[in-house]
Amino acid sequence: MHADRYFVLGVMSGTSLDGVDIAYVKLFKTEGIWSYSIVKAETFSYTDEWVQELTDAIHFSEEDLNSLNERYTFLLADYIRKFIDKYAIQNLDAVCSHGHTILHQPDKGFTLQIGNLPVISEILNQTVVCDFRVQDVELKGQGAPLVPIGDKILFSDYDYCLNLGGFSNISFDDNGKRIAYDISPVNTVLNFYAEKLGFPYDDRGNLAQKGTLNKELLKELNALEFYEQSYPKSLGKEFVNQFVFPLLESYDINAEDVLKTFTEHIAFQIADNVKENSNVLVTGGGAYNSFLIRNLQKNKPDVKWVVPEDSLVQFKEALLFALLGVLRLRNEVNVLASVTGALHDHSSGKIWLPK
Repeated sequence: MHADRYFVLGVMSGTSLDGVDIAYVKLFKTEGIWSYSIVKAETFSYTDEWVQELTDAIHFSEEDLNSLNERYTFLLADYIRKFIDKYAIQNLDAVCSHGHTILHQPDKGFTLQIGNLPVISEILNQTVVCDFRVQDVELKGQGAPLVPIGDKILFSDYDYCLNLGGFSNISFDDNGKRIAYDISPVNTVLNFYAEKLGFPYDDRGNLAQKGTLNKELLKELNALEFYEQSYPKSLGKEFVNQFVFPLLESYDINAEDVLKTFTEHIAFQIADNVKENSNVLVTGGGAYNSFLIRNLQKNKPDVKWVVPEDSLVQFKEALLFALLGVLRLRNEVNVLASVTGALHDHSSGKIWLPK
């Protein structure tokens, strides 16, 4: 398949558990240059029961994980089918789906994204490209982040592409080579403490603004060993559970104080990874956190922090997984060794064809 245009769905579920993002995307290649159009996009929110199960799954037995994988695959297929029916989408080239990360332990040679079982192709009667991370881990890579090649292809006008989701990650060109890595936890922590106050998330950072900065906690957070490591590096919920939550809980302060201190911590770490006088494309749910954005501006006032239109803020990762899927169909490189630390660049992802 080497057409000049593709009509695909990009499907993404992030660690912040907001739900499943689905974007109907048109991708065009003209004279070697890729461009895109997000035609329709929607987020399908998880029920409270699914949020709880996906949160707890990190502790599941192998048998329970297998059961969860099957059930989640059917859930994902149901969301995708509803999206296709709602917008009367026809003649898709592929559904390009990330799945949902449950376990990510690249140092142990293991990563698990559920929802990528072959049956999803049969349910949808569509070609499905999915499970993008496993091959990279097998090639001694981190299996993350994967979207930087899409940043390079579609958003090269920006010095940096910053995503603020469950974790913050950044990508940029350094002497012609794409570099990318995770910076810090974001919504995995902020949502947890907002929920303690009865809110699903800290809307615009309003809760954090009410808090008091704990300078000692901020100092300890910034001293975590991960921040001193060189890239390639990536984060998962395991890091938050092992290092971040125990540190936050060791302080006898209220949730608003934690939110303020951790938001300032996020801003400090991100700003520390961005050069002066640059421009940064900011996407992901955290882009709506006005308090966080103001803290970024405070830390690096000479940087232009660009929050684009809503469709790109919310659905950039779905868009880029659509592109990764198309590159896989073309058997072209869609994972960069300079980003993940794999043995070499490669074309990753499983292709399931309907029977």
